Amino acid sequence: MTENCELPTVNAYPHIPILVQPILDYLLPAERVIDGTLGAGGHSAALLEAGAKELLGLDLDPMALEIARERLAPFGDRAHCVHASYAAMTDEAARLGWDGVDGILLDLGISSMQIDRPERGFAFMQDGPLDMRFDTLENPLTAAVIVNKYDERVIADILYNFGEESQSRRIARAIVARRPHHTTFDLVAAIESVMPRRRTDKIHPATRTFQALRMAVNDELGVIERALPAAIDLLRPGGKLAVISFHSLEDRLVKQAFKLASTDCICPPKMPVCICGHHASVRPLTHKPLIADEAEIALNPRSRSAKLRVVERLAVGAD
Repeated sequence: MTENCELPTVNAYPHIPILVQPILDYLLPAERVIDGTLGAGGHSAALLEAGAKELLGLDLDPMALEIARERLAPFGDRAHCVHASYAAMTDEAARLGWDGVDGILLDLGISSMQIDRPERGFAFMQDGPLDMRFDTLENPLTAAVIVNKYDERVIADILYNFGEESQSRRIARAIVARRPHHTTFDLVAAIESVMPRRRTDKIHPATRTFQALRMAVNDELGVIERALPAAIDLLRPGGKLAVISFHSLEDRLVKQAFKLASTDCICPPKMPVCICGHHASVRPLTHKPLIADEAEIALNPRSRSAKLRVVERLAVGAD
């Protein structure tokens, strides 16, 4: 249920928001804004400070939501914090009586404050339970369930499809052979048994496996696919949708969704006349994704892989 932000006993804001100035430049001025990935509230606070009149923030992570409520408490009833997926933004906006919004921000992926907490199970460099859930209140699926109960072939497919792991079958075989796995270090040991870590490795051998399990646990790509069309439909004419992605799987979905939504006819190329009836609903404002500059990367290394894409909602019947 939607509720105004309240002040809990949280004293730190561990997550640094990325590409803040471009976000402000594109989304403002605005009456109503949705931050679909509220996190610690950094982007939301910046938007409210810079003039957004009212903001709805959504997040599945109870810990992040608690931090965001403290951070946004000074804005009073201009800020609404909700425990919900950004795929549910249409329903949550309707609860506030909003039939449209002027700006939507989605900052995809995982935050540093989730990685930095061993008890969340996201990090392969710290020992902790094999959890990896964003929503620890309602999501019953954990990484432990996948690695301890799923069929070897299913695990291999998860690692390949969500982690782009070329050694997915070898790793899946090792995971099944070394069951049960209780902690992140148990899983890392299984991975390293077939992919020993070498000094020349640019990334840890467990990186892609942990990414894949996290994405499977939280249905991250499915949520993106469902949320992007809903976000576009929720925008008022002239409203902007800004999406920050961090790896190729996310960015590919964003790019494809924006291309489809900005195209008039989607009939096969050899079709002599258009019969699809499809009309563009947005126009791209970033023909190439925006990236962080050197100063921001120096301050926040996580921003190195961030890509920002923005589209603007067209009026009905616009060319």
